[in-house]
Amino acid sequence: MIRKIVPVALAAVMFMAGCKSTETISQQQRPDLPAFDTEGHRGARGLMPENTILAMITAINLGVTTIEMDTHVTKDGKVVVTHDPHINPLYARTPDGQDIPKKDGKKYAIYQMNYDQVRQFDMGTRYYDKYPEQRKMEAHIPLLADLIDSVQTYLKANNLPQVFYNIETKSVADGDNTIHPEPAEFTIKLVEVLEAKGIAQWTIVQSFDPRTLQVLHQKYPHIRASLLVSNKDSFEQNLERLGFTPDVYSPSYKLVTPELIAKAHAKNIKVIPWTVNELEDIVRLRAMGVDGIISDYPNLFKELQN
Repeated sequence: MIRKIVPVALAAVMFMAGCKSTETISQQQRPDLPAFDTEGHRGARGLMPENTILAMITAINLGVTTIEMDTHVTKDGKVVVTHDPHINPLYARTPDGQDIPKKDGKKYAIYQMNYDQVRQFDMGTRYYDKYPEQRKMEAHIPLLADLIDSVQTYLKANNLPQVFYNIETKSVADGDNTIHPEPAEFTIKLVEVLEAKGIAQWTIVQSFDPRTLQVLHQKYPHIRASLLVSNKDSFEQNLERLGFTPDVYSPSYKLVTPELIAKAHAKNIKVIPWTVNELEDIVRLRAMGVDGIISDYPNLFKELQN
């Protein structure tokens, strides 16, 4: 299928300081989630270097209701927007512009470097054959705080509606204190940024790791939680493992069935599958009754309106 990239304004985006909020947001004060949530995966991974500020701006210009992203924590405690625990040799380059050999795939761990080191890697100029339509440009791993500032400034400057943020904590049970902090520390650092920037009510925190979501639910019940699912355990087993009822159940799209949707809706849980990159699958899943779609190609959502 040929996907047409919609032109977007790529002018430099000014940063602005986020307003600190010390008020607790009750669940009653939270804005409703979109009736049908269109989410740009890692911003717009199919079109732009993933998890970058320009990927998020691209998705916004394509009309998404939510920008989806991943987070890690650096050695000096900064929350950064990137998917992999190590600098990925498939599409990244070293600070001096060299390709990273595959054998060095675990050489550059985010959690073992300070942010000033992490920022030096080029994430956008190397050709990535998995996403041949991805525009090539110099790009770096941003601080979550800077990304939020840029997005909020862009929305205001262009008189655009507020988007939701779907932010993943990238953690695994055997990665504590080696490739990421322990769940409580990770979650607290993330929420500190959300609250400092005043977007907690517009945020969904998602994870495959129930532990970070459990911390979120215990300490910050006003922030929405989404359980990511890739396993073939039952809906009931996954909820039992989580220990509470999340706002969103987010399975791999191949796991979605009418029965799963019915079970989730009976508990007032939204079903938003990932990562759906073909229009026919988006149309099929929407007809089945899902509450949203996460896609690498947010330009496909425009075709739903035709």
